[in-house]
Amino acid sequence: MPEQQPSGRRERKKAATRQKIADTALRLFLERGYDAVGIRDVAAEADVAVTTVFSHFASKEALVFERDADFEQRLARAVTDRAPGEPLVPALRREIHALVCHCLADEAAPVWRMIDASSALREYEGAMRLRHAETLAAALAAEPGPPRTGTVRRAIARFVVDAFVLAREAEDPRAAVDEIFRMVEAAWETSGTGAPVSLPG
Repeated sequence: MPEQQPSGRRERKKAATRQKIADTALRLFLERGYDAVGIRDVAAEADVAVTTVFSHFASKEALVFERDADFEQRLARAVTDRAPGEPLVPALRREIHALVCHCLADEAAPVWRMIDASSALREYEGAMRLRHAETLAAALAAEPGPPRTGTVRRAIARFVVDAFVLAREAEDPRAAVDEIFRMVEAAWETSGTGAPVSLPG
C-alpha cells in the first residue's frame, strides 16, 4: 500500500547505514588493530555522526559482532519455525552446522584472530553466548512433549550454543558438531523421561 512505502524506504536506508558502519569498523579494526580504533574514528570514516553509530550499536564490541541478533534469532527459529514433524535436535544441529560454516569461511579467519587476541571481545562474546542460550531456552519452553524444567532447558540451550564454539576450535568442525549433538540428543531425550540421573559412586 502507498502509505507503507516511506516506512520501507526508511528501513532500507537505516539497514544500509548500519551495514556501512559495521563494514567500516571491521575494516579499520583489521587494518589498525582493534584497540587503536575508537568510535570517533569509525564515525569519521563512515561519514556519520558518533550518535548515529551509537543508535545502531550499543558498544564498540558490538561493531565486531554485528550479526549477533541475526544468529540469536536463527537459533530460536530453528526450534519454532521448523517443518511440522521435524525432530528438534536435528533441526538445531543443522542450524549450528550452518553457523559454523559461515564463521569458518576464509574471510572470517582474521576476525576470529582479532577476537581471540582481545580480552574485551572475548568477554563480550561470552556474554553474547549466554544471551543466545537464554533466548533458545525460551523457545524450548514451547516445545510439545514431556514437560522439562527451566534448568533442563537452559542447560540444553547452553550446550547447543557452546557447540558452535567447540566446533569452531576443532580440527574437523563438522564431525565435532555431530559428536556434540549426539550428546545433546541423548540429554534431551533422557530429560523427557523423568528418569533419575545415575552418578558414579
